[in-house]
Amino acid sequence: MHQPRHSGTNRPTQLQGICTMFLRPLLIALALLVPAAPMAQAQSGPLRIEITEGVIEPLPYAVPLFIAETPDAAQAAADITAVGNSDLTGTGLFRDIPASAHIARVTGFDAPVAFADWKAINAQALVVGAVSVSNGRVTVKFRLYDVFAGTEMVGQQLGGSAASWRRIAHKVADAAYSAITGEGAYFDSRVVFVAEAGSKAARQKRLAVMDYDGANLQYLTDSSTIVLSPRFSPTGDRVLYTTFETGFPRIKLIDVAAVTGRFLADQPGTMTFSPRFSPDGARVVYSLEQGGNTDLWMMDIASGAASRLTSTPGIETAPSFSPDGSRIVFESDRSGTQQLYIMPVGGGEATRISFGDGRYSTPVWSPRGDLIAFTKQSPGRFHIGVMRTDGSEERLLTASFLDEGPTWAPNGRVIMFTRESAGAAGEARLYSVDISGRNLKQIPTPGPASDPAWSPLQP
Repeated sequence: MHQPRHSGTNRPTQLQGICTMFLRPLLIALALLVPAAPMAQAQSGPLRIEITEGVIEPLPYAVPLFIAETPDAAQAAADITAVGNSDLTGTGLFRDIPASAHIARVTGFDAPVAFADWKAINAQALVVGAVSVSNGRVTVKFRLYDVFAGTEMVGQQLGGSAASWRRIAHKVADAAYSAITGEGAYFDSRVVFVAEAGSKAARQKRLAVMDYDGANLQYLTDSSTIVLSPRFSPTGDRVLYTTFETGFPRIKLIDVAAVTGRFLADQPGTMTFSPRFSPDGARVVYSLEQGGNTDLWMMDIASGAASRLTSTPGIETAPSFSPDGSRIVFESDRSGTQQLYIMPVGGGEATRISFGDGRYSTPVWSPRGDLIAFTKQSPGRFHIGVMRTDGSEERLLTASFLDEGPTWAPNGRVIMFTRESAGAAGEARLYSVDISGRNLKQIPTPGPASDPAWSPLQP
């Protein structure tokens, strides 16, 4: 009887070897306004960050402490400034110029900007903001300037409950990030994952959800049963996951706000696992094991009607929709080893897209539709990689004892995954990496964590 892959019980305990990664030169154009006159210390065209063989010089910018415009807004102003600053520097694309180096002082939100003073410390971008708090609500105004052009790039006002200050900070950083890089936003998003505790022999697992940076942690289930592979709905209000609460794997759908759930695809005599929402949120594609055979199925959530998509002797699992909903990428061992295949959404002939050395698993289609992320096991190492949807231009972004289970940020620029350290005491943790292979970093969680799934941007 086939069990779901990557459950933590079938992970290798002994790996060896070294993988060498080669990152090709990459150029990221930053969409700053073209200055009216030639810029000092810069070319006369748009500013650019050049990434050559994985090396980048971050863009220097300044974020003076946001101004508190009401007597009780000082703490909120400090917190919002700090979180927004952390978002930007955390990308690896920006370098904050510390306040101790600032020459100019921002005394008012509408005060004239002393661009010459900011140029003198080589700040190429400047974020100025003000915060007010009244009747339990916080209001934030901010402007982003191209210092060398002497122009305003973005100006917005945001508001919400005082408790939502962190989300507002993320939105400020998202606006600045998108204006400068031309990339989509992703800071105002959440991650659902499996929070782990206890020894490996008696591991406890429960679903948890948090902001993308580890803040605002909330548990969705208790630790009475093993849970695996949570997946956000396209609207971010529901989560699909695999649970063993009945003794064998079954798919459950949970409402995040109400923390109530129900079983799906409950066909007698079967095991169901590896679910994922369709882009419209109306259907679920999943693996179903029956009589020793595992195939992909599709179910309409409203009616419960299910149809079979594959019928081979192999194990078909880890399905993921293309953003337009027309195709599904999945993992299968029909060729003898784990490889990646793409088929039409209604089933039919599948095309193999992975042909490199090693085994491929857990494919996930990028929100942009241009790339597929995957786990790759090659001699001695596990990797997170990306390839084009036809299998070309494969690039390995990480290498370690055990990296697995990629998930995409809403903008398709960053990938989060599980990394487990070697040894009997090795623990699983969440990491993220840019699709260039740069800026590998651990995501803060209270303890061991695995199986992350990124939400869409919050409404």
